Amino acid sequence: MAFINPHINFNGNAEEAFNFYKSVFGGEFTSIIRFKDISSPEFPVAEKEANKIMHIALPIGKNILMANDVPESMGSVNENENRSKISISAESREEADKLFYGLSASGNIEMPIGDSPWGSYFAMFRDKYGIEWMVDFAPKK
Repeated sequence: MAFINPHINFNGNAEEAFNFYKSVFGGEFTSIIRFKDISSPEFPVAEKEANKIMHIALPIGKNILMANDVPESMGSVNENENRSKISISAESREEADKLFYGLSASGNIEMPIGDSPWGSYFAMFRDKYGIEWMVDFAPKK
């Protein structure tokens, strides 16, 4: 069965915020990916965005707090709304498809489900009630 974790969008200070959260909760980051790490001809990254956080994860108990910096090209995040998403980690591609197609029905798809530049099977959307979701399946290596 899938599990759910909070995901926060930041306006360029995700790393600073997560170092603060790490000082409070303890633990170690399980992942830090910068936009430059996924840059490619198909997904070019502007130099001023290169060191911003594309993905960061901090385990807290059995949950994982995740975040990213929103690239300036996508506009800034409203600090009072639309700042967070619910991230679902699926156990299979089939489960990811079921969750994506079910939850996104009549919603607004930001990134259709498919293979991502960082190697997982991923989608991002807002459901018909305005809630923002991400569905992710990362095969175990």
